[in-house]
Amino acid sequence: MINTFFPLLTTLLSPGGRRGRLTIVMYHRVLDRPDSLAPFTPTAQIFDWHMETLANGFNVLPLSEAIDRLIKRSLPPRAACITFDDGYRDNFTVASPVMQRYGLPATIFVATGFLDGGLMWNDSVIETVRHAPGASIDASSLGLGVHPITSDAERLQAIHTLINQLKYLPFADRLAHVNELSAIIGASLPADLMLSTADVIAARRINIEIGAHTVNHPILTQISDSQTRIELAESKATLESILKEKINLFAYPNGRPDLDYAVRHAKMVKEAGFKMAVSTASGAASAESDLFQLPRYAPWDKLKSRLQLRLLQNIWRPAPNPAYS
Repeated sequence: MINTFFPLLTTLLSPGGRRGRLTIVMYHRVLDRPDSLAPFTPTAQIFDWHMETLANGFNVLPLSEAIDRLIKRSLPPRAACITFDDGYRDNFTVASPVMQRYGLPATIFVATGFLDGGLMWNDSVIETVRHAPGASIDASSLGLGVHPITSDAERLQAIHTLINQLKYLPFADRLAHVNELSAIIGASLPADLMLSTADVIAARRINIEIGAHTVNHPILTQISDSQTRIELAESKATLESILKEKINLFAYPNGRPDLDYAVRHAKMVKEAGFKMAVSTASGAASAESDLFQLPRYAPWDKLKSRLQLRLLQNIWRPAPNPAYS
């Protein structure tokens, strides 16, 4: 029944105009085939019916247009946007052709320090564990313990444990530990997971919007305010130099309010010249929402009925509105 009435229900919950609500969905990677070490990352097949669901149930807009219409209280009924965080190359090579088939726009938020062969720290952990030889990883010299890796399930558990141990270390310490871990294992790490400069230009040419996601993807509450301002300014300047246009859109790394970023960071984003910013707090945005702390929804569902139900719940859920001013 949800399948039949889905567009009607989204219209009732998100009628547009002054009562409009904006659903912003968030992805990271989209894989061309299943990966046992990334079981919650959608494949192209799953992503295809996600896009079919959005195309049938929502009016999907470019993010910049949606924000402009949110401000003017002129959103269409069932308004939605599609976003990607970090700047993975598969956003362009795998996800983009699917979205083009359905005529759907999107925004990619790029962490500029990983362009052209870089690798994010969590991916370094994943790929190190993936390629580690033997029956276990001994990271006790780093204070990270010993982890069995005799099966995919054990490797996946090792990845989760190591990432959780490293995630909230000070930025420099985390990077040092990740590099030392890779050196201990001697793993050969990929150099093609992230977008290249040419990919960014090509994506923009097919009307994918580009936003900034800092340079090095630090958790902003873990670095100084002066470092934050550098991360904001340099990521914006790099993308503007590449694309020869203003970069107005920003996404907070990790993005959880009061944990990964604070109210002062929303002020810094505005001061840096951005026009809006998205978090990872759930809910749908309204005209009363803080433009520098807009909520997003991450659709990881592998069942169509479950995806539709949770999209409806997300529209219904009151979005947090921690004003920055």
